[in-house]
Amino acid sequence: MATNITWHANLTHEERAQLRKQKGVTVWLTGLSASGKSTIACALEQSILARGLNAYRLDGDNVRFGLNKDLGFSEADRNENIRRISEVAKLFNDSCCVTLTSFISPYKQDRELARQLHEKDNLPFVEVYVDVPVSVAETRDPKGLYKKAREGIIKEFTGISAPYEAPENAEIHLKNYEGATIEESASKIIEYLIEHKYIE
Repeated sequence: MATNITWHANLTHEERAQLRKQKGVTVWLTGLSASGKSTIACALEQSILARGLNAYRLDGDNVRFGLNKDLGFSEADRNENIRRISEVAKLFNDSCCVTLTSFISPYKQDRELARQLHEKDNLPFVEVYVDVPVSVAETRDPKGLYKKAREGIIKEFTGISAPYEAPENAEIHLKNYEGATIEESASKIIEYLIEHKYIE
């Protein structure tokens, strides 16, 4: 823990929300590689922006080009990857942005840490489980990662040689193997956000 630092308070979240005329919320999409998380998050971001609201998507691959480029894929590095993005998502949320995160985030403990980090500051957190069986994800596999994992080229690959701990109580469960379109999946999330008054 760093010493000789002081938290500088400014606006409260409520004051900022009143000035921005928008609330913040973090929508945390989790699921296997090739489950459709990023595609759904892209459609969701566009839909929210089209409503005149501020939204931003934090993508698992994208943050590894910058913020988390020093991290690999060991369990410890995956934990740190999610810890960092949890902190970033909380800051975006506090700024009254609809914050969309698209990360495999395979471990329940890490996702719970992200939730607790938000909830201790009364910031809403919505977990979305983008559910597909490994067999379905393998047939999609746009990056060829499952094939490389099966061949032993990629070590510690989620769903093959590393675990994925599926959510048990996600606010939204998208069974992304039953024929729903990307737009329908995004709409289901929008409906939830409206119903719970996270967006107007």
